[in-house]
Amino acid sequence: MSQRPLRFLVPGTGDRFRCGGLSVELQSARLCEGLAPSVEVVTYRRREPGRPFLSDLLKQERSPGEALWLVSWGFHVPELLRQLRGRPVAYHAHSSGYGFDLPAGVPVLAVSRNTLGYWGDRAPRAPLQWVPNAIDSGFGGGTGERPIDVLVQVRKSSAYVREQLLPALRQRGLQVELQQGWVDDLGDLFRSAKVVLYDSADHWRRAGVSEGFGLPPIEALACGCVVFSSFNHALADTLDPGHLAWQIGRGTLSADLDRITAAARATQQWLPEPALLQRLLASHSESAVRQRWREALEVVNDHWDRVVSGEQPLKALSPWRLRWGRRLSRLRRRS
Repeated sequence: MSQRPLRFLVPGTGDRFRCGGLSVELQSARLCEGLAPSVEVVTYRRREPGRPFLSDLLKQERSPGEALWLVSWGFHVPELLRQLRGRPVAYHAHSSGYGFDLPAGVPVLAVSRNTLGYWGDRAPRAPLQWVPNAIDSGFGGGTGERPIDVLVQVRKSSAYVREQLLPALRQRGLQVELQQGWVDDLGDLFRSAKVVLYDSADHWRRAGVSEGFGLPPIEALACGCVVFSSFNHALADTLDPGHLAWQIGRGTLSADLDRITAAARATQQWLPEPALLQRLLASHSESAVRQRWREALEVVNDHWDRVVSGEQPLKALSPWRLRWGRRLSRLRRRS
Protein backbone atom coordinates (compact mmCIF):
# COMPACT_ATOMS: atom_id res chain seq x y z
CA MET A 1 0.00 0.00 0.00
CA SER A 2 1.33 3.43 -0.95
CA GLN A 3 1.81 6.18 1.59
CA ARG A 4 0.89 9.47 -0.01
CA PRO A 5 1.75 13.02 1.03
CA LEU A 6 -1.36 14.74 2.42
CA ARG A 7 -2.69 18.09 1.28
CA PHE A 8 -5.55 19.69 3.22
CA LEU A 9 -7.32 22.24 1.05
CA VAL A 10 -8.73 25.41 2.67
CA PRO A 11 -9.68 28.71 1.02
CA GLY A 12 -7.30 30.58 3.34
CA THR A 13 -6.27 30.72 6.97
CA GLY A 14 -6.70 34.42 7.77
CA ASP A 15 -9.45 36.18 9.73
CA ARG A 16 -11.79 36.22 6.73
CA PHE A 17 -12.05 32.41 6.81
CA ARG A 18 -12.03 31.94 10.59
CA CYS A 19 -14.65 29.41 11.64
CA GLY A 20 -15.02 25.98 13.21
CA GLY A 21 -14.46 24.25 9.88
CA LEU A 22 -11.08 25.93 9.41
CA SER A 23 -10.05 25.07 12.96
CA VAL A 24 -10.93 21.42 12.35
CA GLU A 25 -8.91 21.24 9.12
CA LEU A 26 -5.84 22.84 10.70
CA GLN A 27 -6.14 20.53 13.70
CA SER A 28 -6.55 17.50 11.42
CA ALA A 29 -3.44 18.44 9.47
CA ARG A 30 -1.53 18.64 12.75
CA LEU A 31 -2.83 15.27 13.97
CA CYS A 32 -1.81 13.63 10.68
CA GLU A 33 1.82 14.70 10.97
CA GLY A 34 3.89 11.53 11.01
CA LEU A 35 1.12 9.47 9.38
CA ALA A 36 2.23 10.44 5.87
CA PRO A 37 5.53 11.36 4.20
CA SER A 38 4.49 15.03 4.44
CA VAL A 39 1.41 17.06 5.43
CA GLU A 40 0.63 20.45 3.91
CA VAL A 41 -2.18 22.99 4.22
CA VAL A 42 -2.87 24.30 0.71
CA THR A 43 -4.96 27.43 0.04
CA TYR A 44 -7.05 27.99 -3.07
CA ARG A 45 -8.82 31.35 -2.67
CA ARG A 46 -6.10 33.53 -1.15
CA ARG A 47 -2.36 33.26 -1.58
CA GLU A 48 -0.51 33.28 1.74
CA PRO A 49 3.21 33.61 2.45
CA GLY A 50 4.83 30.26 3.11
CA ARG A 51 1.85 28.16 1.94
CA PRO A 52 1.41 26.38 -1.41
CA PHE A 53 -1.44 27.52 -3.66
CA LEU A 54 -3.69 25.05 -5.45
CA SER A 55 -3.50 26.36 -9.02
CA ASP A 56 0.30 26.53 -8.84
CA LEU A 57 0.57 22.92 -7.72
CA LEU A 58 -1.81 21.70 -10.42
CA LYS A 59 0.29 23.42 -13.10
CA GLN A 60 3.52 21.96 -11.72
CA GLU A 61 2.41 18.34 -11.22
CA ARG A 62 1.01 15.97 -13.81
CA SER A 63 -2.02 13.87 -12.89
CA PRO A 64 -2.40 11.65 -10.89
CA GLY A 65 0.56 12.96 -8.90
CA GLU A 66 1.84 11.57 -5.62
CA ALA A 67 -0.36 13.42 -3.13
CA LEU A 68 -3.71 12.61 -1.53
CA TRP A 69 -5.87 15.74 -1.52
CA LEU A 70 -8.50 16.37 1.17
CA VAL A 71 -11.39 18.72 0.35
CA SER A 72 -13.90 19.86 2.94
CA TRP A 73 -15.32 23.33 2.34
CA GLY A 74 -19.05 22.75 1.79
CA PHE A 75 -20.23 24.60 -1.28
CA HIS A 76 -16.70 24.63 -2.79
CA VAL A 77 -16.43 20.84 -2.93
CA PRO A 78 -17.91 20.17 -6.42
CA GLU A 79 -15.60 22.72 -8.08
CA LEU A 80 -12.55 21.44 -6.18
CA LEU A 81 -13.33 17.88 -7.23
CA ARG A 82 -13.55 19.00 -10.85
CA GLN A 83 -10.13 20.63 -10.59
CA LEU A 84 -8.70 17.50 -8.97
CA ARG A 85 -10.24 15.00 -11.39
CA GLY A 86 -7.83 12.13 -12.01
CA ARG A 87 -5.93 12.70 -8.76
CA PRO A 88 -6.30 10.81 -5.46
CA VAL A 89 -8.78 12.80 -3.37
CA ALA A 90 -11.04 12.30 -0.36
CA TYR A 91 -13.91 14.36 1.01
CA HIS A 92 -13.48 15.30 4.67
CA ALA A 93 -17.22 15.75 5.24
CA HIS A 94 -18.32 18.07 8.04
CA SER A 95 -21.95 19.06 7.40
CA SER A 96 -24.43 17.35 5.11
CA GLY A 97 -27.26 18.61 2.94
CA TYR A 98 -25.35 20.65 0.35
CA GLY A 99 -27.15 18.78 -2.42
CA PHE A 100 -24.21 17.67 -4.56
CA ASP A 101 -23.28 14.09 -5.44
CA LEU A 102 -19.74 12.75 -5.43
CA PRO A 103 -18.01 11.23 -8.43
CA ALA A 104 -17.67 7.46 -8.27
CA GLY A 105 -14.80 6.31 -6.09
CA VAL A 106 -14.31 9.46 -4.00
CA PRO A 107 -13.85 8.32 -0.36
CA VAL A 108 -15.70 10.09 2.44
CA LEU A 109 -14.19 10.73 5.86
CA ALA A 110 -17.20 11.82 7.93
CA VAL A 111 -16.75 13.78 11.15
CA SER A 112 -20.05 12.51 12.61
CA ARG A 113 -22.25 9.45 12.38
CA ASN A 114 -25.01 11.74 11.15
CA THR A 115 -22.86 12.79 8.18
CA LEU A 116 -21.68 9.20 7.71
CA GLY A 117 -25.30 8.07 7.42
CA TYR A 118 -26.05 10.82 4.91
CA TRP A 119 -23.24 9.69 2.60
CA GLY A 120 -23.95 6.03 3.32
CA ASP A 121 -27.31 6.71 1.69
CA ARG A 122 -26.12 9.10 -1.03
CA ALA A 123 -22.82 7.39 -1.96
CA PRO A 124 -23.17 3.78 -0.75
CA ARG A 125 -20.37 2.48 -3.02
CA ALA A 126 -17.78 5.03 -1.92
CA PRO A 127 -15.20 4.05 0.73
CA LEU A 128 -16.66 5.46 3.96
CA GLN A 129 -14.87 6.13 7.25
CA TRP A 130 -15.89 7.80 10.51
CA VAL A 131 -13.21 10.18 11.80
CA PRO A 132 -14.63 12.36 14.59
CA ASN A 133 -13.18 15.70 15.53
CA ALA A 134 -10.81 15.93 18.46
CA ILE A 135 -11.30 18.01 21.58
CA ASP A 136 -8.30 20.29 21.93
CA SER A 137 -6.29 19.77 25.09
CA GLY A 138 -6.99 23.39 26.03
CA PHE A 139 -10.53 22.41 27.03
CA GLY A 140 -10.73 20.95 30.51
CA GLY A 141 -10.40 21.77 34.16
CA GLY A 142 -12.53 24.50 35.65
CA THR A 143 -12.55 24.10 39.44
CA GLY A 144 -12.46 27.83 40.28
CA GLU A 145 -15.16 30.46 40.63
CA ARG A 146 -17.75 30.72 37.88
CA PRO A 147 -19.16 34.25 37.81
CA ILE A 148 -21.33 33.63 34.73
CA ASP A 149 -24.58 31.80 35.48
CA VAL A 150 -25.58 31.31 31.84
CA LEU A 151 -23.38 31.64 28.72
CA VAL A 152 -24.78 31.79 25.19
CA GLN A 153 -22.85 31.76 21.90
CA VAL A 154 -24.94 34.16 19.85
CA ARG A 155 -24.02 33.26 16.26
CA LYS A 156 -25.97 29.99 16.01
CA SER A 157 -28.47 30.66 18.76
CA SER A 158 -32.21 30.72 18.13
CA ALA A 159 -34.62 33.65 18.31
CA TYR A 160 -36.37 31.75 21.10
CA VAL A 161 -33.23 31.82 23.25
CA ARG A 162 -32.36 35.45 22.48
CA GLU A 163 -35.83 36.99 22.62
CA GLN A 164 -37.73 34.89 25.17
CA LEU A 165 -35.50 32.70 27.30
CA LEU A 166 -32.62 35.08 28.10
CA PRO A 167 -34.81 38.03 29.18
CA ALA A 168 -36.79 35.69 31.42
CA LEU A 169 -33.59 34.26 32.95
CA ARG A 170 -32.35 37.79 33.68
CA GLN A 171 -35.66 38.59 35.37
CA ARG A 172 -34.94 35.68 37.70
CA GLY A 173 -31.70 37.34 38.69
CA LEU A 174 -29.26 35.16 36.75
CA GLN A 175 -26.04 36.59 35.36
CA VAL A 176 -26.27 36.01 31.59
CA GLU A 177 -23.39 36.63 29.18
CA LEU A 178 -23.52 36.65 25.37
CA GLN A 179 -20.45 35.55 23.45
CA GLN A 180 -20.32 37.32 20.10
CA GLY A 181 -17.62 36.98 17.48
CA TRP A 182 -14.46 34.91 17.64
CA VAL A 183 -12.89 34.14 21.02
CA ASP A 184 -9.22 33.11 21.07
CA ASP A 185 -9.54 31.27 24.40
CA LEU A 186 -13.02 29.78 24.43
CA GLY A 187 -11.94 27.29 27.10
CA ASP A 188 -11.26 30.10 29.56
CA LEU A 189 -14.74 31.52 28.89
CA PHE A 190 -16.37 28.11 29.46
CA ARG A 191 -14.48 27.70 32.72
CA SER A 192 -16.11 30.94 33.90
CA ALA A 193 -19.67 29.68 33.22
CA LYS A 194 -21.98 27.38 35.14
CA VAL A 195 -24.49 26.70 32.34
CA VAL A 196 -23.98 26.86 28.55
CA LEU A 197 -26.94 27.11 26.17
CA TYR A 198 -26.53 25.79 22.61
CA ASP A 199 -29.65 25.88 20.44
CA SER A 200 -28.58 25.55 16.80
CA ALA A 201 -31.55 23.73 15.20
CA ASP A 202 -33.22 26.86 13.78
CA HIS A 203 -29.90 28.21 12.48
CA TRP A 204 -29.15 25.08 10.46
CA ARG A 205 -32.73 24.71 9.21
CA ARG A 206 -32.46 28.22 7.75
CA ALA A 207 -29.04 27.45 6.27
CA GLY A 208 -30.36 24.24 4.70
CA VAL A 209 -27.42 22.14 5.88
CA SER A 210 -26.68 20.19 9.04
CA GLU A 211 -24.87 20.72 12.32
CA GLY A 212 -21.73 18.93 11.22
CA PHE A 213 -20.33 17.90 14.57
CA GLY A 214 -21.22 20.25 17.41
CA LEU A 215 -17.89 20.85 19.13
CA PRO A 216 -18.95 23.68 21.50
CA PRO A 217 -21.26 21.55 23.71
CA ILE A 218 -18.58 18.87 24.16
CA GLU A 219 -15.93 21.52 24.80
CA ALA A 220 -18.21 23.08 27.41
CA LEU A 221 -18.76 19.68 29.05
CA ALA A 222 -15.00 19.16 29.17
CA CYS A 223 -14.71 22.47 31.03
CA GLY A 224 -17.23 21.44 33.69
CA CYS A 225 -20.32 23.26 32.42
CA VAL A 226 -23.90 22.05 32.50
CA VAL A 227 -25.07 22.03 28.88
CA PHE A 228 -28.59 22.70 27.64
CA SER A 229 -28.69 21.94 23.92
CA SER A 230 -30.79 21.10 20.92
CA PHE A 231 -30.33 17.55 19.60
CA ASN A 232 -30.37 18.16 15.86
CA HIS A 233 -28.12 16.36 13.39
CA ALA A 234 -24.68 15.43 14.76
CA LEU A 235 -25.51 16.69 18.25
CA ALA A 236 -27.60 13.53 18.62
CA ASP A 237 -24.43 11.48 18.03
CA THR A 238 -22.90 12.50 21.33
CA LEU A 239 -25.37 14.28 23.61
CA ASP A 240 -27.60 11.85 25.48
CA PRO A 241 -30.65 13.82 26.73
CA GLY A 242 -30.80 13.87 30.51
CA HIS A 243 -27.45 12.12 30.89
CA LEU A 244 -24.75 14.18 29.16
CA ALA A 245 -26.80 17.25 28.30
CA TRP A 246 -30.30 18.60 28.78
CA GLN A 247 -32.78 19.54 26.08
CA ILE A 248 -33.35 23.23 25.50
CA GLY A 249 -36.82 24.29 24.40
CA ARG A 250 -38.41 21.31 26.10
CA GLY A 251 -42.04 22.05 25.42
CA THR A 252 -42.65 25.21 27.47
CA LEU A 253 -40.76 28.32 28.52
CA SER A 254 -41.45 27.64 32.21
CA ALA A 255 -39.86 24.18 31.95
CA ASP A 256 -36.67 25.73 30.58
CA LEU A 257 -36.65 28.49 33.17
CA ASP A 258 -37.08 26.12 36.10
CA ARG A 259 -34.42 23.65 34.96
CA ILE A 260 -31.80 26.23 33.91
CA THR A 261 -32.29 28.23 37.11
CA ALA A 262 -31.90 25.06 39.18
CA ALA A 263 -28.76 24.07 37.25
CA ALA A 264 -27.19 27.50 37.78
CA ARG A 265 -27.88 27.37 41.52
CA ALA A 266 -26.90 23.73 42.15
CA THR A 267 -24.51 22.97 39.30
CA GLN A 268 -23.02 19.75 40.69
CA GLN A 269 -26.42 18.07 40.73
CA TRP A 270 -26.86 18.66 36.99
CA LEU A 271 -23.43 17.62 35.70
CA PRO A 272 -23.02 14.31 33.82
CA GLU A 273 -21.99 11.16 35.65
CA PRO A 274 -18.15 11.34 35.59
CA ALA A 275 -17.52 7.92 34.02
CA LEU A 276 -19.99 8.65 31.22
CA LEU A 277 -18.38 12.00 30.48
CA GLN A 278 -14.88 10.53 30.54
CA ARG A 279 -15.86 7.89 27.97
CA LEU A 280 -17.14 10.63 25.67
CA LEU A 281 -14.04 12.78 26.08
CA ALA A 282 -11.67 9.82 25.68
CA SER A 283 -13.27 8.86 22.36
CA HIS A 284 -12.62 12.40 21.10
CA SER A 285 -9.14 12.83 22.54
CA GLU A 286 -6.36 13.75 20.14
CA SER A 287 -4.71 10.34 20.54
CA ALA A 288 -7.97 8.48 19.75
CA VAL A 289 -8.72 10.66 16.74
CA ARG A 290 -5.16 10.35 15.46
CA GLN A 291 -5.63 6.57 15.46
CA ARG A 292 -8.86 7.04 13.51
CA TRP A 293 -6.95 9.07 10.93
CA ARG A 294 -4.31 6.35 10.69
CA GLU A 295 -6.93 3.70 9.94
CA ALA A 296 -8.85 5.92 7.51
CA LEU A 297 -5.74 6.81 5.53
CA GLU A 298 -4.88 3.13 5.16
CA VAL A 299 -8.33 2.50 3.65
CA VAL A 300 -8.16 5.54 1.35
CA ASN A 301 -4.63 4.85 0.13
CA ASP A 302 -5.44 1.21 -0.56
CA HIS A 303 -8.49 2.33 -2.56
CA TRP A 304 -6.46 4.77 -4.67
CA ASP A 305 -3.71 2.19 -5.26
CA ARG A 306 -6.34 0.00 -6.90
CA VAL A 307 -7.91 2.83 -8.93
CA VAL A 308 -4.58 4.26 -10.12
CA SER A 309 -3.55 0.76 -11.24
CA GLY A 310 -6.58 0.69 -13.55
CA GLU A 311 -9.43 -0.86 -11.55
CA GLN A 312 -12.79 0.86 -12.02
CA PRO A 313 -14.52 2.15 -8.86
CA LEU A 314 -18.01 0.90 -8.13
CA LYS A 315 -20.85 3.25 -9.01
CA ALA A 316 -24.06 4.02 -7.13
CA LEU A 317 -27.43 4.17 -8.88
CA SER A 318 -27.53 6.95 -11.45
CA PRO A 319 -29.91 9.89 -10.84
CA TRP A 320 -32.23 8.84 -13.66
CA ARG A 321 -32.51 5.30 -12.28
CA LEU A 322 -33.31 6.73 -8.85
CA ARG A 323 -36.03 8.97 -10.31
CA TRP A 324 -37.49 6.08 -12.31
CA GLY A 325 -37.44 3.81 -9.26
CA ARG A 326 -39.32 6.41 -7.20
CA ARG A 327 -41.96 6.85 -9.89
CA LEU A 328 -42.39 3.11 -10.20
CA SER A 329 -42.81 2.79 -6.43
CA ARG A 330 -45.49 5.50 -6.42
CA LEU A 331 -47.36 3.81 -9.25
CA ARG A 332 -47.30 0.49 -7.39
CA ARG A 333 -48.67 2.10 -4.23
CA ARG A 334 -51.54 3.66 -6.18
CA SER A 335 -52.47 0.44 -7.95
